[in-house]
Amino acid sequence: MQKLVTVLSLLISGCAGDTAASGSTAPRILIEGALVLDGTGAEGVVTDVRVRDGRIQAMGELSASEGEQVIDATGLVLAPGFIDTHSHHDRGLLENRGALAALSQGITTIVVGQDGGSRFPLSDFFQALEAAPPAVNVASYVGHATVRTAVMGDDYRRAATVAEVQAMRDVLRTELSAGALGLSTGLEYDVGLDATTDEVVALARETAAVGGRYISHMRSEDRHLLEAIEEIILIGREADIPVQISHMKLAMKSLWGRSPEVLARLDRAREEGVDITADVYPYEFWQSTMTVLFPERDFDNRATVQFVLDELAPPEGMFIARYEPEPSYVGLSLERVAELRGEDPATTYMALIAESQALAEETGRGTESIIARSMHPDDIATLLAWPHTNVSSDGGLAGRHPRGFGTFTRVLRLHVRETGHLSLPDAIRKMTSASADHVGILDRGTIRPGAYADLVLFDPETVADRATTDDPNEPSVGIDRVLVNGTIVYENGHVTNARPGLVIRRNDR
Repeated sequence: MQKLVTVLSLLISGCAGDTAASGSTAPRILIEGALVLDGTGAEGVVTDVRVRDGRIQAMGELSASEGEQVIDATGLVLAPGFIDTHSHHDRGLLENRGALAALSQGITTIVVGQDGGSRFPLSDFFQALEAAPPAVNVASYVGHATVRTAVMGDDYRRAATVAEVQAMRDVLRTELSAGALGLSTGLEYDVGLDATTDEVVALARETAAVGGRYISHMRSEDRHLLEAIEEIILIGREADIPVQISHMKLAMKSLWGRSPEVLARLDRAREEGVDITADVYPYEFWQSTMTVLFPERDFDNRATVQFVLDELAPPEGMFIARYEPEPSYVGLSLERVAELRGEDPATTYMALIAESQALAEETGRGTESIIARSMHPDDIATLLAWPHTNVSSDGGLAGRHPRGFGTFTRVLRLHVRETGHLSLPDAIRKMTSASADHVGILDRGTIRPGAYADLVLFDPETVADRATTDDPNEPSVGIDRVLVNGTIVYENGHVTNARPGLVIRRNDR
């Protein structure tokens, strides 16, 4: 009962947003005449939806009551608010609580703590969010790298000892008790790179014991993709835990066209009892570090560098997103930077890594980032169409990659309206109920009486992304209104003053 009282108290104060101190409560809203897509994949029905006390109270042919705000939604689609299962929109969220990047594309819940990295301790982050709520809901995983660093410090370039793994389990248990959805890994990145599969399985078992889930940026998305898939299947089987592949992709030319083979392997795993799912973003290019493409970390090996440029990220398709040693390079391709330096691309690539690492050693932090084109659109469409994938952004509130502002509306524009790769009901399912199911979020992702009133109202004929690599922070269009916990947080192309977002903890209702 105490938990219920606490949740309701947060709901009321959160929905009041910036006016919470005045004692106001969540608005009473009636949405009339929308084509309601309930998030299950069912065809839409034109009907009315009533919102009270932050939840959906009723659906059907309804009449307005006294004091109720009426929204005429004729010609618009009403869907559950989009759930971004792999998000970095928390970076700067405590300062930029309006979260325009998320709201303008219909995202109402962000799931953070991805790629093995999470706030530590997580309880402090949750408390900060509850003290100053943002406009969106926030859930989080516990990062494996965060836990590993807490135990091993900077001495992580090796396998952990038995005692260290036990210490990690202890740290993980504490972090999970804060309400994390589960465990995330970034096994292609430095801290997670040397972790053994046995270490990850041990932590996954600890997570499974409390009903948590596992999500992974796998060890490879290119050279060793098939082996990485076998590893995540094994983790799911050995730990008896649901597993999700983060931002699934075939990021190597030699792999292009093999997405049906990859999905067939995942289907077999599901038939064998492994609950494996995946999320996908609709872009041919990714963003990460210059070094992530070197599993052996042999940055000065010219043969390896040439392989990277030939197979994984061509010089004309690799763009500098951040480069502190020489900020003027930002926005330029590696090909163009090489021309400016009078070098071949391989030489330039090696030099840029060396220069950025030297500065990183001085500053103690990362100093570079790239955006690289590595995927084929046909594979993206095939992966998106798999029944067990959902849409995610992998994006942030700002930055050089357009996914932070445009992922969900890009799917609606490109994969629904323009190409028909997805039906509108199925695309909405992949943004809502499938997302909630894949990460274990309850009472969100569908439109039904009793569910939280996270809702997005949009024009299916005009909804579109505008963010590009040249203008990555352009808000989307066609989103009419967004409601979070029953309060309007976005309308008329602008974020409102309301800040009703809640922290979503594991098993919250």
